[in-house]
Amino acid sequence: MTTFSGHTRRADRGWVLAAVHRIEADFQRSSDTHLIPLQLAGFPGIDLYLKDESSHPTGSLKHRLARSLFLYALCNGWLHEGMTVVEASSGSTAVSEAYFARLVGLPFLAVMPSSTSPEKIRAIEFQGGRCHLIDDPMSIYAESQRLADGLGGHYMDQFTYAERATDWRANNNIAESIFEQMRLEKHPVPSWLISSAGTGGTVATLGRYVRYRARATRVCAADAEYSVFFEHYCNGNADLGLRESSRIEGIGRPRVEASFLPEVIDAMVKVPDVWSVAAMHELSARLGRGVGPSTGTNLVAALACMNRMRESGEIGSVVTLLCDAGQRYAHTYYSEDWLQRAGLNCAVERGAVAASLDSAQIAGALAASWRTAGEL
Repeated sequence: MTTFSGHTRRADRGWVLAAVHRIEADFQRSSDTHLIPLQLAGFPGIDLYLKDESSHPTGSLKHRLARSLFLYALCNGWLHEGMTVVEASSGSTAVSEAYFARLVGLPFLAVMPSSTSPEKIRAIEFQGGRCHLIDDPMSIYAESQRLADGLGGHYMDQFTYAERATDWRANNNIAESIFEQMRLEKHPVPSWLISSAGTGGTVATLGRYVRYRARATRVCAADAEYSVFFEHYCNGNADLGLRESSRIEGIGRPRVEASFLPEVIDAMVKVPDVWSVAAMHELSARLGRGVGPSTGTNLVAALACMNRMRESGEIGSVVTLLCDAGQRYAHTYYSEDWLQRAGLNCAVERGAVAASLDSAQIAGALAASWRTAGEL
Protein backbone atom coordinates (compact mmCIF):
# COMPACT_ATOMS: atom_id res chain seq x y z
CA MET A 1 0.00 0.00 0.00
CA THR A 2 1.40 3.40 -1.02
CA THR A 3 1.81 5.99 1.73
CA PHE A 4 2.16 9.74 1.23
CA SER A 5 3.61 12.60 3.21
CA GLY A 6 1.60 15.80 3.41
CA HIS A 7 3.63 17.43 0.64
CA THR A 8 3.47 14.33 -1.57
CA ARG A 9 -0.26 14.00 -1.03
CA ARG A 10 -0.85 17.62 -2.07
CA ALA A 11 1.34 17.16 -5.14
CA ASP A 12 -0.49 13.96 -6.08
CA ARG A 13 -3.87 15.62 -5.61
CA GLY A 14 -2.71 18.43 -7.89
CA TRP A 15 -1.69 15.89 -10.54
CA VAL A 16 -5.04 14.09 -10.27
CA LEU A 17 -7.00 17.32 -10.64
CA ALA A 18 -4.93 18.27 -13.67
CA ALA A 19 -5.48 14.81 -15.19
CA VAL A 20 -9.25 15.02 -14.70
CA HIS A 21 -9.21 18.50 -16.24
CA ARG A 22 -7.37 17.20 -19.33
CA ILE A 23 -9.95 14.44 -19.80
CA GLU A 24 -12.87 16.82 -19.40
CA ALA A 25 -11.30 19.34 -21.77
CA ASP A 26 -10.86 16.56 -24.32
CA PHE A 27 -14.55 15.70 -23.94
CA GLN A 28 -15.55 19.32 -24.56
CA ARG A 29 -13.59 19.29 -27.83
CA SER A 30 -15.51 16.25 -29.07
CA SER A 31 -18.97 16.21 -30.63
CA ASP A 32 -21.53 13.47 -30.16
CA THR A 33 -21.66 10.47 -32.49
CA HIS A 34 -24.14 10.29 -35.36
CA LEU A 35 -27.42 8.37 -35.45
CA ILE A 36 -27.85 6.86 -38.92
CA PRO A 37 -31.24 5.68 -40.27
CA LEU A 38 -31.07 2.49 -42.34
CA GLN A 39 -33.89 2.11 -44.83
CA LEU A 40 -35.27 -1.45 -44.95
CA ALA A 41 -37.94 -2.32 -47.50
CA GLY A 42 -38.88 -5.51 -45.71
CA PHE A 43 -40.00 -3.82 -42.50
CA PRO A 44 -42.66 -1.17 -43.20
CA GLY A 45 -43.57 0.71 -40.04
CA ILE A 46 -40.36 -0.30 -38.28
CA ASP A 47 -37.44 2.14 -38.43
CA LEU A 48 -33.87 0.99 -37.77
CA TYR A 49 -31.10 3.33 -36.62
CA LEU A 50 -27.36 2.80 -36.09
CA LYS A 51 -25.58 4.78 -33.38
CA ASP A 52 -22.22 5.34 -35.09
CA GLU A 53 -19.60 4.97 -32.35
CA SER A 54 -16.78 4.70 -34.89
CA SER A 55 -16.60 8.51 -35.05
CA HIS A 56 -15.04 8.83 -31.58
CA PRO A 57 -11.40 10.04 -31.53
CA THR A 58 -10.20 6.46 -30.99
CA GLY A 59 -12.66 4.98 -33.47
CA SER A 60 -14.97 2.82 -31.37
CA LEU A 61 -17.66 2.47 -28.73
CA LYS A 62 -14.92 1.76 -26.18
CA HIS A 63 -13.88 5.42 -26.15
CA ARG A 64 -16.81 6.13 -23.82
CA LEU A 65 -15.83 3.26 -21.52
CA ALA A 66 -12.15 4.22 -21.39
CA ARG A 67 -13.00 7.79 -20.44
CA SER A 68 -15.29 6.57 -17.66
CA LEU A 69 -12.72 4.07 -16.36
CA PHE A 70 -9.97 6.69 -16.17
CA LEU A 71 -12.20 9.19 -14.38
CA TYR A 72 -13.35 6.45 -11.99
CA ALA A 73 -9.80 5.37 -11.20
CA LEU A 74 -8.53 8.93 -10.80
CA CYS A 75 -11.38 10.02 -8.54
CA ASN A 76 -11.04 6.87 -6.42
CA GLY A 77 -7.36 7.63 -5.82
CA TRP A 78 -6.13 4.56 -7.68
CA LEU A 79 -3.99 6.32 -10.28
CA HIS A 80 -0.91 8.37 -9.43
CA GLU A 81 1.68 10.25 -11.43
CA GLY A 82 4.12 7.93 -13.22
CA MET A 83 2.03 4.79 -12.63
CA THR A 84 1.70 2.23 -15.44
CA VAL A 85 -1.88 1.46 -16.48
CA VAL A 86 -2.49 -2.20 -17.39
CA GLU A 87 -5.62 -3.53 -19.07
CA ALA A 88 -6.93 -6.90 -20.26
CA SER A 89 -8.39 -6.19 -23.68
CA SER A 90 -9.03 -7.78 -27.05
CA GLY A 91 -8.25 -4.52 -28.79
CA SER A 92 -10.64 -1.57 -28.92
CA THR A 93 -10.70 -0.84 -25.18
CA ALA A 94 -6.90 -0.93 -25.20
CA VAL A 95 -6.75 1.53 -28.10
CA SER A 96 -8.99 3.94 -26.22
CA GLU A 97 -7.25 3.48 -22.85
CA ALA A 98 -3.87 4.05 -24.51
CA TYR A 99 -5.26 7.35 -25.81
CA PHE A 100 -6.34 8.50 -22.34
CA ALA A 101 -3.16 7.24 -20.70
CA ARG A 102 -1.11 9.34 -23.07
CA LEU A 103 -3.46 12.28 -22.50
CA VAL A 104 -2.68 12.26 -18.77
CA GLY A 105 0.97 11.27 -19.18
CA LEU A 106 0.93 7.64 -18.01
CA PRO A 107 2.50 4.57 -19.65
CA PHE A 108 0.04 1.93 -20.85
CA LEU A 109 0.32 -1.84 -21.30
CA ALA A 110 -2.38 -3.97 -22.98
CA VAL A 111 -2.66 -7.70 -22.25
CA MET A 112 -4.54 -9.35 -25.09
CA PRO A 113 -5.12 -12.64 -26.91
CA SER A 114 -2.51 -13.53 -29.51
CA SER A 115 -5.34 -13.67 -32.10
CA THR A 116 -5.91 -9.89 -31.91
CA SER A 117 -5.75 -8.27 -35.35
CA PRO A 118 -2.47 -6.59 -36.31
CA GLU A 119 -4.40 -3.43 -37.15
CA LYS A 120 -5.54 -3.11 -33.53
CA ILE A 121 -2.04 -3.78 -32.21
CA ARG A 122 -0.72 -1.00 -34.44
CA ALA A 123 -3.52 1.30 -33.28
CA ILE A 124 -2.55 0.72 -29.63
CA GLU A 125 1.08 1.37 -30.39
CA PHE A 126 0.14 4.49 -32.37
CA GLN A 127 -1.47 5.85 -29.19
CA GLY A 128 1.74 5.21 -27.28
CA GLY A 129 0.77 1.89 -25.66
CA ARG A 130 2.60 -1.43 -25.52
CA CYS A 131 1.12 -4.89 -26.14
CA HIS A 132 1.63 -8.15 -24.25
CA LEU A 133 0.13 -11.11 -26.18
CA ILE A 134 -0.92 -14.39 -24.56
CA ASP A 135 -2.36 -17.65 -25.93
CA ASP A 136 -4.74 -18.68 -23.12
CA PRO A 137 -7.79 -16.36 -22.97
CA MET A 138 -8.58 -17.44 -19.40
CA SER A 139 -5.18 -16.27 -18.13
CA ILE A 140 -5.60 -12.72 -19.39
CA TYR A 141 -6.95 -11.50 -16.04
CA ALA A 142 -4.29 -13.03 -13.81
CA GLU A 143 -1.52 -11.98 -16.19
CA SER A 144 -2.79 -8.39 -16.18
CA GLN A 145 -2.82 -8.28 -12.39
CA ARG A 146 0.64 -9.89 -12.22
CA LEU A 147 2.12 -7.32 -14.57
CA ALA A 148 0.46 -4.42 -12.76
CA ASP A 149 1.79 -5.66 -9.41
CA GLY A 150 5.27 -6.14 -10.80
CA LEU A 151 5.35 -2.67 -12.33
CA GLY A 152 3.81 -0.95 -9.32
CA GLY A 153 0.98 0.02 -11.64
CA HIS A 154 -2.80 -0.17 -11.75
CA TYR A 155 -4.86 -2.91 -13.41
CA MET A 156 -7.85 -1.01 -14.81
CA ASP A 157 -10.00 -4.20 -15.01
CA GLN A 158 -12.72 -3.15 -17.43
CA PHE A 159 -14.62 -6.40 -16.92
CA THR A 160 -15.20 -5.65 -13.24
CA TYR A 161 -15.66 -1.89 -13.31
CA ALA A 162 -17.37 -1.12 -16.63
CA GLU A 163 -20.92 -0.99 -15.29
CA ARG A 164 -20.10 0.95 -12.13
CA ALA A 165 -17.69 3.44 -13.76
CA THR A 166 -20.26 4.59 -16.32
CA ASP A 167 -22.53 7.47 -15.34
CA TRP A 168 -25.72 5.69 -16.37
CA ARG A 169 -28.14 8.39 -15.14
CA ALA A 170 -26.72 11.23 -17.24
CA ASN A 171 -23.38 12.83 -18.29
CA ASN A 172 -24.19 12.16 -21.97
CA ASN A 173 -23.94 8.40 -21.61
CA ILE A 174 -24.84 6.46 -24.74
CA ALA A 175 -28.47 5.88 -23.69
CA GLU A 176 -29.11 9.54 -22.91
CA SER A 177 -27.50 10.48 -26.22
CA ILE A 178 -29.72 8.07 -28.17
CA PHE A 179 -32.95 9.36 -26.62
CA GLU A 180 -31.93 12.98 -27.20
CA GLN A 181 -31.13 12.29 -30.87
CA MET A 182 -34.41 10.42 -31.36
CA ARG A 183 -36.60 13.29 -30.13
CA LEU A 184 -37.74 14.44 -33.59
CA GLU A 185 -38.08 11.01 -35.20
CA LYS A 186 -41.40 9.41 -36.13
CA HIS A 187 -41.11 6.97 -33.22
CA PRO A 188 -38.98 8.90 -30.70
CA VAL A 189 -39.08 6.27 -27.94
CA PRO A 190 -37.41 3.14 -29.35
CA SER A 191 -39.15 -0.19 -28.96
CA TRP A 192 -35.74 -1.87 -28.66
CA LEU A 193 -32.18 -0.85 -27.87
CA ILE A 194 -29.68 -3.51 -28.94
CA SER A 195 -26.04 -3.92 -28.01
CA SER A 196 -23.58 -6.78 -28.15
CA ALA A 197 -21.90 -7.66 -24.86
CA GLY A 198 -18.17 -7.40 -24.24
CA THR A 199 -17.80 -6.31 -20.66
CA GLY A 200 -21.57 -5.96 -20.31
CA GLY A 201 -21.17 -2.32 -19.31
CA THR A 202 -22.94 -0.79 -22.31
CA VAL A 203 -25.93 -3.12 -22.00
CA ALA A 204 -26.09 -2.35 -18.26
CA THR A 205 -26.10 1.38 -19.02
CA LEU A 206 -28.93 0.98 -21.54
CA GLY A 207 -30.99 -1.19 -19.20
CA ARG A 208 -30.54 1.05 -16.17
CA TYR A 209 -31.24 4.25 -18.07
CA VAL A 210 -34.56 3.14 -19.57
CA ARG A 211 -35.72 2.14 -16.09
CA TYR A 212 -34.45 5.37 -14.55
CA ARG A 213 -36.33 7.39 -17.19
CA ALA A 214 -39.40 5.10 -16.98
CA ARG A 215 -39.33 4.28 -20.67
CA ALA A 216 -41.18 1.36 -22.22
CA THR A 217 -38.10 0.58 -24.31
CA ARG A 218 -36.80 -2.98 -24.10
CA VAL A 219 -33.09 -3.85 -24.11
CA CYS A 220 -31.63 -6.77 -26.02
CA ALA A 221 -28.08 -8.07 -25.60
CA ALA A 222 -26.42 -9.82 -28.55
CA ASP A 223 -23.87 -12.52 -27.81
CA ALA A 224 -21.17 -14.16 -29.91
CA GLU A 225 -20.82 -17.88 -30.58
CA TYR A 226 -17.86 -18.48 -28.24
CA SER A 227 -19.20 -16.73 -25.15
CA VAL A 228 -20.98 -17.67 -21.93
CA PHE A 229 -23.23 -14.64 -21.50
CA PHE A 230 -26.28 -16.14 -23.26
CA GLU A 231 -26.10 -19.37 -21.28
CA HIS A 232 -25.69 -17.42 -18.03
CA TYR A 233 -28.76 -15.34 -18.92
CA CYS A 234 -30.74 -18.54 -19.46
CA ASN A 235 -29.64 -20.61 -16.45
CA GLY A 236 -28.05 -18.18 -13.98
CA ASN A 237 -24.88 -20.25 -13.66
CA ALA A 238 -22.06 -17.82 -12.81
CA ASP A 239 -19.33 -20.49 -13.00
CA LEU A 240 -19.50 -21.06 -16.76
CA GLY A 241 -16.21 -21.05 -18.66
CA LEU A 242 -14.74 -21.61 -22.12
CA ARG A 243 -11.19 -22.27 -23.26
CA GLU A 244 -11.77 -20.70 -26.70
CA SER A 245 -11.48 -16.98 -27.39
CA SER A 246 -14.38 -15.28 -29.12
CA ARG A 247 -13.82 -15.01 -32.87
CA ILE A 248 -15.77 -11.73 -32.93
CA GLU A 249 -13.28 -9.21 -31.61
CA GLY A 250 -14.45 -6.99 -28.78
CA ILE A 251 -17.47 -9.06 -27.70
CA GLY A 252 -18.13 -12.42 -26.13
CA ARG A 253 -16.36 -13.64 -22.99
CA PRO A 254 -15.06 -17.03 -21.81
CA ARG A 255 -16.37 -16.36 -18.28
CA VAL A 256 -19.25 -14.46 -16.69
CA GLU A 257 -18.01 -10.93 -16.03
CA ALA A 258 -18.98 -8.81 -13.02
CA SER A 259 -20.23 -6.00 -15.28
CA PHE A 260 -22.77 -8.23 -17.04
CA LEU A 261 -26.14 -7.60 -15.36
CA PRO A 262 -28.81 -9.94 -16.76
CA GLU A 263 -31.48 -8.42 -14.49
CA VAL A 264 -31.61 -5.23 -16.62
CA ILE A 265 -31.82 -7.08 -19.96
CA ASP A 266 -35.19 -7.94 -21.50
CA ALA A 267 -33.94 -10.40 -24.14
CA MET A 268 -30.83 -11.96 -25.62
CA VAL A 269 -29.86 -13.27 -29.04
CA LYS A 270 -26.91 -15.62 -29.55
CA VAL A 271 -25.51 -15.24 -33.06
CA PRO A 272 -23.25 -17.79 -34.81
CA ASP A 273 -20.02 -16.11 -35.89
CA VAL A 274 -20.49 -16.79 -39.60
CA TRP A 275 -23.78 -14.87 -39.54
CA SER A 276 -22.14 -11.94 -37.70
CA VAL A 277 -19.51 -11.73 -40.42
CA ALA A 278 -22.11 -12.08 -43.17
CA ALA A 279 -24.17 -9.23 -41.69
CA MET A 280 -21.02 -7.14 -41.31
CA HIS A 281 -20.25 -7.46 -45.03
CA GLU A 282 -23.82 -6.82 -46.14
CA LEU A 283 -24.19 -3.75 -43.92
CA SER A 284 -20.82 -2.41 -45.09
CA ALA A 285 -22.01 -2.62 -48.70
CA ARG A 286 -25.24 -0.79 -47.88
CA LEU A 287 -23.49 1.97 -45.94
CA GLY A 288 -20.69 2.36 -48.46
CA ARG A 289 -18.02 1.92 -45.76
CA GLY A 290 -16.70 -0.91 -43.65
CA VAL A 291 -17.94 -1.80 -40.19
CA GLY A 292 -16.51 -4.22 -37.63
CA PRO A 293 -17.79 -7.74 -36.92
CA SER A 294 -19.55 -6.90 -33.65
CA THR A 295 -21.75 -4.51 -35.62
CA GLY A 296 -22.77 -7.50 -37.71
CA THR A 297 -23.73 -9.32 -34.51
CA ASN A 298 -25.84 -6.32 -33.53
CA LEU A 299 -27.57 -6.24 -36.91
CA VAL A 300 -28.59 -9.90 -36.68
CA ALA A 301 -29.97 -9.32 -33.16
CA ALA A 302 -31.83 -6.25 -34.46
CA LEU A 303 -33.41 -8.40 -37.17
CA ALA A 304 -34.58 -10.84 -34.49
CA CYS A 305 -36.22 -7.99 -32.55
CA MET A 306 -37.77 -6.47 -35.67
CA ASN A 307 -39.10 -9.84 -36.75
CA ARG A 308 -40.80 -10.22 -33.39
CA MET A 309 -42.30 -6.73 -33.75
CA ARG A 310 -43.63 -7.50 -37.21
CA GLU A 311 -45.12 -10.83 -36.14
CA SER A 312 -47.00 -9.10 -33.31
CA GLY A 313 -48.17 -6.21 -35.52
CA GLU A 314 -46.04 -3.67 -33.64
CA ILE A 315 -44.66 -0.54 -35.31
CA GLY A 316 -41.89 1.64 -33.89
CA SER A 317 -38.16 2.22 -33.92
CA VAL A 318 -35.13 0.07 -33.14
CA VAL A 319 -31.67 1.40 -32.32
CA THR A 320 -28.47 -0.60 -32.38
CA LEU A 321 -24.78 0.26 -32.36
CA LEU A 322 -22.18 0.61 -35.08
CA CYS A 323 -19.30 -0.26 -32.79
CA ASP A 324 -16.23 0.42 -34.90
CA ALA A 325 -15.00 0.79 -38.48
CA GLY A 326 -13.87 -1.94 -40.81
CA GLN A 327 -10.35 -0.71 -41.55
CA ARG A 328 -9.15 -2.29 -38.30
CA TYR A 329 -9.93 -5.70 -39.79
CA ALA A 330 -8.47 -5.44 -43.29
CA HIS A 331 -6.27 -8.50 -42.79
CA THR A 332 -8.88 -10.58 -40.96
CA TYR A 333 -12.64 -10.26 -41.50
CA TYR A 334 -12.15 -8.43 -44.82
CA SER A 335 -9.64 -10.97 -46.14
CA GLU A 336 -11.09 -13.89 -48.11
CA ASP A 337 -8.06 -16.03 -47.30
CA TRP A 338 -8.39 -15.36 -43.57
CA LEU A 339 -12.12 -16.06 -43.59
CA GLN A 340 -11.50 -19.35 -45.38
CA ARG A 341 -8.86 -20.41 -42.85
CA ALA A 342 -11.11 -19.40 -39.95
CA GLY A 343 -14.10 -21.30 -41.32
CA LEU A 344 -16.06 -18.05 -41.71
CA ASN A 345 -16.60 -17.93 -45.44
CA CYS A 346 -20.05 -16.42 -45.56
CA ALA A 347 -21.22 -15.84 -49.15
CA VAL A 348 -24.39 -17.91 -48.72
CA GLU A 349 -25.19 -16.39 -45.34
CA ARG A 350 -24.68 -12.87 -46.68
CA GLY A 351 -27.26 -13.55 -49.37
CA ALA A 352 -29.72 -14.67 -46.71
CA VAL A 353 -29.08 -11.51 -44.67
CA ALA A 354 -29.67 -9.35 -47.74
CA ALA A 355 -32.91 -11.18 -48.54
CA SER A 356 -34.08 -10.74 -44.94
CA LEU A 357 -33.43 -7.00 -45.03
CA ASP A 358 -35.29 -6.56 -48.31
CA SER A 359 -38.14 -9.05 -48.18
CA ALA A 360 -41.26 -9.49 -46.12
CA GLN A 361 -39.77 -12.23 -43.96
CA ILE A 362 -36.57 -13.48 -42.36
CA ALA A 363 -34.74 -16.07 -44.45
CA GLY A 364 -35.33 -19.53 -43.01
CA ALA A 365 -31.62 -20.29 -42.63
CA LEU A 366 -31.06 -17.08 -40.66
CA ALA A 367 -34.10 -17.59 -38.41
CA ALA A 368 -32.90 -21.14 -37.68
CA SER A 369 -29.38 -19.95 -36.83
CA TRP A 370 -29.96 -17.64 -33.89
CA ARG A 371 -30.94 -18.57 -30.35
CA THR A 372 -33.22 -16.27 -28.39
CA ALA A 373 -34.22 -15.89 -24.76
CA GLY A 374 -36.33 -13.52 -22.69
CA GLU A 375 -38.99 -11.52 -24.52
CA LEU A 376 -38.07 -12.87 -27.96
